[in-house]
Amino acid sequence: MTGKMQAAVVEEFGKPLVIREWDIPTPGPGQILIKIEACGVCHTDLHAAHGDWPLKPTLPFIPGHEGIGIVVALGEGVTSVKDGERVGVPWLYSACGHCEYCLSAWETVCASAQFGGYTQNGGFAEYIIADPNYVAHIPAGLDPREAAPIICAGVTTYKGIKEASVRPGQWIAISGVGGLGHLAVQYAKAMGLRVCAVDINDDKLAHATKLGADAVVNAREGDPVAAVKEATDGGAHGVLITAPSLAAFKQGVGMTRKHGTCVLVGLPPGEFPLDLFGVVANCITVRGSFVGTRQDMAEALAFAAEGKVKADIELQPLSAINDIFKRLEHGDVPSRVVIDFSKREG
Repeated sequence: MTGKMQAAVVEEFGKPLVIREWDIPTPGPGQILIKIEACGVCHTDLHAAHGDWPLKPTLPFIPGHEGIGIVVALGEGVTSVKDGERVGVPWLYSACGHCEYCLSAWETVCASAQFGGYTQNGGFAEYIIADPNYVAHIPAGLDPREAAPIICAGVTTYKGIKEASVRPGQWIAISGVGGLGHLAVQYAKAMGLRVCAVDINDDKLAHATKLGADAVVNAREGDPVAAVKEATDGGAHGVLITAPSLAAFKQGVGMTRKHGTCVLVGLPPGEFPLDLFGVVANCITVRGSFVGTRQDMAEALAFAAEGKVKADIELQPLSAINDIFKRLEHGDVPSRVVIDFSKREG
């Protein structure tokens, strides 16, 4: 396939993205070409466009790591996907497949891992090249716009809950009930957990209650650590911190029950303020969790396909990307924005 496509391109860090024509890429051996139907927008895309992290993308590049679309061309040797199949291109774009981490199903920490919309061009474009071995296989009946947030926010929170080692009937505290947290509440309830939702926004806490949270705590009112301990009869067995706030991280460890696990998935700038005495004396595990493996992805999508988890989405055209980014910067996105490529303007 040849020709031009529309893409939102980072040409300079910290500057608005440029909507421009870009050559439709051609899949090489072992690659596939996907026509994008929808792509979610994540805070990580904003970090990428700003060049916030030590390893920066190579300019110019196309962000986006929640792209869902239809396979329209296969490179030589591809057998694991078929023409016409609906797949997703997530943050974990590819890995080496043979290191100790890949061999033990921890491909997310492979030293040779590539990342969608970061080290490889992503889904803010009408077409994308992908590695067929690492795409997400979208279940039949799951709308591509509904699936987009699941392949990032969904799998990230689902894996984080698994890493918290919480059993059905036990308490999990979910700190931050935004784009990730509102999915985390649903996954936790579907997994049989009791949920205490923590946020600084009463509207988000009310939404968490509607989604099934058993208790809610406003972290701006009084002592949130004490409030969670009271609500959970001594602290949550597991804590999942999705909020990009150092205060939330410090509070999260305090909310963790003795011998419990505090899982970190948010990425605020700065050093983690850890109470070492409390961690040691209370035998608390503090664990980082980074997206999820391909198996985690399949499980996370299955929950969505069964209707047990549903992302709150707002649809926008690609042309609105800079406005979306401004809103993300100001915390003015209550859940997840999804770029709908059927809404192409101009």
